[in-house]
Amino acid sequence: MAEQRGGRPIAASQRPTGGDKAIATGKKQYFRRKKVCRFCVDKIDDINYKDARLLSSFISERGKITPRRISGVCTPHQKRLSEAIKQARNIALIPFASRM
Repeated sequence: MAEQRGGRPIAASQRPTGGDKAIATGKKQYFRRKKVCRFCVDKIDDINYKDARLLSSFISERGKITPRRISGVCTPHQKRLSEAIKQARNIALIPFASRM
């Protein structure tokens, strides 16, 4: 007989198997350090668009702004950082894209 959940039969590929727990518990767990905002730690309130060296550390090789989840910057500073990068791009301190 097919198991029923909510009145519909479940396909065999969707049924849970007992082997899932053994695989999950057998993996080695890695400790991931919580990312902290560089600007909050150094107590930097204003992000200057003229500081190209600082801004370029938050830009990928392709010229994209790195997201918060990768850079670890808090939301208010990420907004100010992206505005500063856009200003620096407009006055040609930072390139819009890298050379291909």
